[in-house]
Order: sequence, then structure tokens, then C-alpha cells
Amino acid sequence: MKIVVIGASGTIGKAVSEELGKKHDIICAGRHGSDVQVDITSVESIKNMYKKIGKVDAVVSAAGGAHFGPLAELTPELNEFGIESKLKGQINIVLLGMDNINDGGSFTLTTGIMMDDPIPQGASAAMANGGVKAFVKSAAIEMPRGMRINSVSPNVLIESWDQYGDFFKGFEAVPVSRVALAYKKSVEGAQTGQNYEVY
Repeated sequence: MKIVVIGASGTIGKAVSEELGKKHDIICAGRHGSDVQVDITSVESIKNMYKKIGKVDAVVSAAGGAHFGPLAELTPELNEFGIESKLKGQINIVLLGMDNINDGGSFTLTTGIMMDDPIPQGASAAMANGGVKAFVKSAAIEMPRGMRINSVSPNVLIESWDQYGDFFKGFEAVPVSRVALAYKKSVEGAQTGQNYEVY
């Protein structure tokens, strides 16, 4: 299969590209140092990415950010970051990419544990994750031409514990290699409308 991995330079994106690259042709996409440049907060940038890559069998999004901070200090402007990036950015990857996916192809988006297991300072990120999950579940029943759509919900990663561990007190971090297998299941499997939880 020909697969584009968006966010390929990140911890999860690298692991997914490596895992899927064992059997498939991978196009790495991202803001920096990738085969194709893309900013998922920009509709034009997403359109340009699809023009460059042409037809593919699968699109994996391991991209999207959100604001972390106390709820009492969360402003509409700060909250907008997660909406524009993690939520709308990933949804636009699907909406703008339908014509680029071959029959029977798939989209895999990324959510996260915070929507199910809240942490302090994570309300905005949890909102974006939950919105992506709801979109995936609903979109799955309308995907054309035998296409599928799923999401992966990772726990905090062992590889990122030094950076994010203080946010996730009492959580048991998971290895990124285990998270990558959930993306493999989504791309190579047959299920649709799923949110694969790697907790």
C-alpha cells in the first residue's frame, strides 16, 4: 500500500512510519523535514499536500496539538488552538482527502487518553480528542467506496515521560511500539468506526 503519515517526525509518527514501512510505501508529511510539507491548521496547506502526493491507499494522522493549562486560565483564544489543530485539522484531513483515497482505503486519526481519564490542565485537549472520536464514529457509517475510518487513543508514552510525566501522575506509560501496532491494526485490518485505546 501507499500510505501517507502526517506528523511523521513526531515520536508516534516515527514509530508508525517504521512499523508500516516494513510492508508498505510510506510518504512522510509534516511541518519540517518530511517528504511533503503540511500544516494541518491550513486548508490550503492540506489541499497542496494532496495535490503533491496524488492517490494513496491510507492516510494516518499522528498530528495535532492542544493547549495545556488550568481551566480557570483557559480563554477562548487558547482553547481555539486545540480546535484548529487537533480537532478541525484532523477532520479537514479527511474532508479534503476523500478523493485522494483509493477504493477500500482508510483514514486513521489520533485522539488520546485524556478524554476518558481526565487530568488537571487537560480540558482543552480532552475536548479536541472527544470531538475527533465522535467524528470518526459517525463518519464511518457514511464513508464512500468501501473506505474506512478509525482513531487511535494513546496513553502517555514511556518515550515522552520526561517531558509529560508531571501531567500524568499515577498513570502507567506505554511504549510507543505498542501504540504503533494500533495504527497498523487500523490500516491493515477491516474494522471501521473504532477508537483503539492503548491504555
